Amino acid sequence: MNLTPLTFTGVSSFSEDFQTILNRATQIANLPVKALQNQQKDLLEQKLLVSNLSSAVGALATSLSNLGATSSQKALLATSSDSTKLTAMNINASSPAVYTISNVTSLAKSAAETTLSGYQSATSTPVSSTGLLTLRVGSSSYAINITGQNNLTALRDKINQANAGVTASILTTGTGSNPYYLSITANQAGATTLELRDDPSGANINLLTTNNQGADTEFQLNGVTIRKRSNTIHDVVPGLKFNILKTTSAGETITITLATDRTQIARQLEDLVQNYNTVREFLNGQIGSAAGLLSGDFLIRETMDRLRALTSYSGTGSIRSLADLGIEFDSKGMASFQRTKFDSLSESQLEDVFTFLGTEQTGLGGFGAQLRQISDSVTGLAQLQIQKYDETQKRLEQQITILSSRIEEMKKTLSAKLQAADTILASLQSQKRVLDASLQSLNYTLYGRKEN
Repeated sequence: MNLTPLTFTGVSSFSEDFQTILNRATQIANLPVKALQNQQKDLLEQKLLVSNLSSAVGALATSLSNLGATSSQKALLATSSDSTKLTAMNINASSPAVYTISNVTSLAKSAAETTLSGYQSATSTPVSSTGLLTLRVGSSSYAINITGQNNLTALRDKINQANAGVTASILTTGTGSNPYYLSITANQAGATTLELRDDPSGANINLLTTNNQGADTEFQLNGVTIRKRSNTIHDVVPGLKFNILKTTSAGETITITLATDRTQIARQLEDLVQNYNTVREFLNGQIGSAAGLLSGDFLIRETMDRLRALTSYSGTGSIRSLADLGIEFDSKGMASFQRTKFDSLSESQLEDVFTFLGTEQTGLGGFGAQLRQISDSVTGLAQLQIQKYDETQKRLEQQITILSSRIEEMKKTLSAKLQAADTILASLQSQKRVLDASLQSLNYTLYGRKEN
């Protein structure tokens, strides 16, 4: 809130002096307000800094958790020997394995049939000979009664209202004398018989085609025959999901391999170093002679302590420190990843890598949870500090409002007093001018006009 002095409108020759007095008084009274406003500005900058720190620490925490999650699964990657016919993904498998898929004889599909013949109109041409029909979906039957409205539109609506797990719609070819057809599609894939029987107690005629009945996915896994209602299989091999795209030819075998992929760990270590350096660079900017507004702040000290614990973490076996993974630190605490050193680790050392990295709760990966105690958007230390800033900001705003009101009252009171003084001075000056004129006139009368 910026306070400006009132404009003094006086009539005496001292009006400008009175305006100066009013301006100066307002400036002096406004000094505490400006101090509070400067505190507000600092708080906003501190709040932004804490928010940025929280985001950086959160990204580092995510990197550590990702490493722990990948480590707990031994960095297993699922690959397919023929990705044009089958793709695979490791969900949470933790042991290397090899599986064979063969004899893929069919893929899952939804049943979808249309009426055998078209109809001239969707709203007036009769569909049923009796108005009574039976919809059969697999082993379930649903009675359909359109005796009041024997047409495609009514039939479609009745089928959709039956909650039979199918969707009916009207197709229009746009050609011929009978362009309207009824289409019925099962809502889920899988082997399903789909029929629409007219006059079920009499002629019992199926009005639908039988060319596109539903089907299951049928295949063999390691020689065991399996049938599923979906082409995406996630409940056969624990932790493994695969998607069957095409059938196989006789004797063809597709291999799914679950094996450790060290490039996953390498990429995540690179991500860890990048996010660590972001946090470290931020902290470096808040310490030393050129430190920012968070210099000496508790949050900076707490983050520094947790980073020290992270960088000094030690394990057992052949991998005892971050340096053994290829992560090195310079004199300013900035990290770098030596990919060549990591790639040179033997297969037996990889087991020690997984032990060192741990899981999302243990080992190096467990530091992610510790850092989230700072960055959590609800309960984190950074968020609590931001809330304190907000509370302080409100208090400052209240104080500024109170002081500003007092200053306004002071200005009005002072202005009124100066105005009264100006009026008195103007009156005295007027009296002086009258007196001077009288004396001048008297002088002329007594002594005559002064000769030059």
